[in-house]
Amino acid sequence: MLVLADSLAYHGPARPELLTEPRLFPNVLADELGAEADVVAQVGWTARHVWRSLTRDPRVYSLLVPAADAVVLAVGGMDYLPTALPTHLREGIAFLRPRPVRRGVRRAYLAAQPRVARWTRGRVRAMPQRLTDGYLTNCVSALRSVRPGLPIIGILPPRHRAAAFGGELRGHEAAWLAARAWGAEHDVPMADLAPVVQPHLDAGRANPDGLHFGWESHRDVGLELARVLRTCPGWTSR
Repeated sequence: MLVLADSLAYHGPARPELLTEPRLFPNVLADELGAEADVVAQVGWTARHVWRSLTRDPRVYSLLVPAADAVVLAVGGMDYLPTALPTHLREGIAFLRPRPVRRGVRRAYLAAQPRVARWTRGRVRAMPQRLTDGYLTNCVSALRSVRPGLPIIGILPPRHRAAAFGGELRGHEAAWLAARAWGAEHDVPMADLAPVVQPHLDAGRANPDGLHFGWESHRDVGLELARVLRTCPGWTSR
């Protein structure tokens, strides 16, 4: 089970966890289907990062893709989040020198981020929808080229209550609809994570940052992904 994701895949209710933590949703998914999970993910990853991983990381394209019985494209949740800076500029803060400049720019960015998110009403995304769709299409096309019949599923993004993003959710519905349309167009079954995560978010059982999952969400997301994966013809024949 190859899971290409962002930090939701390995961040628990209090902190990032080792990928061996059985309560993480990739491991719940794999356990439900009698498989093992290989997770490739980093904080803030978008569809573009996953595409680069598939094409530039030799461990992914040489070892993990050939061995996979299924692939989960668990990205898109970061793509629609409102941002004060495009992703490539935000990531570039880490490379600024000298250190006081880097720290000052990071403080300014973190202070501006929630204000900009509210001011733009969620219209300025971390990744424009057309790019998200394009990179996901590239991923699916590449995987199907080298592994015809490989089961592939994606996700419809969940909501959040992150203060870092001003609690701004007005971009969610458009992102959800776009992800559903993309999945239908490319014959990729999509797991709808919004209704799975929302009850736990409402009950305060998420990470205090309002973005990452609590253990109940990890469990239910893993079970939902397993349910959707079972609908893939390539999987049911195994």
